Amino acid sequence: MNKKTIIALSIASVVLGGIFTFPKIAEAYKGNPTVKGPYYTEERHEAMEKAFETKDYNAWKNLMQGKGRVTQVINQDNFAKFAQAHELAEAGKLEEAAAIRKELGLGLHNGSGQGMGMGRWSK
Repeated sequence: MNKKTIIALSIASVVLGGIFTFPKIAEAYKGNPTVKGPYYTEERHEAMEKAFETKDYNAWKNLMQGKGRVTQVINQDNFAKFAQAHELAEAGKLEEAAAIRKELGLGLHNGSGQGMGMGRWSK
């Protein structure tokens, strides 16, 4: 094989690998509590659960460390609503949780909702 073919095959394998890997990571963004995100550890999970249960925005913010679009949208004022969506999702009420996430400007695949005064995402 020549160099161009090898390079093209290498690029194709990286792209295809990303296509099949990214949806699993992105699933956690959709509010599905059964999917473990890329930063999951048992210790972090327990700390997150405690932050949600006690509605402790600062603990959640420290655990998130500015990662993900959610940290650009969720703030002290709307964290209780976000925690409610989390609790609903864990109870299997995914539609109700999705409605709250949409209200907050989260989980919108086409970027709509960014004009809701929530700012622009960056991860």
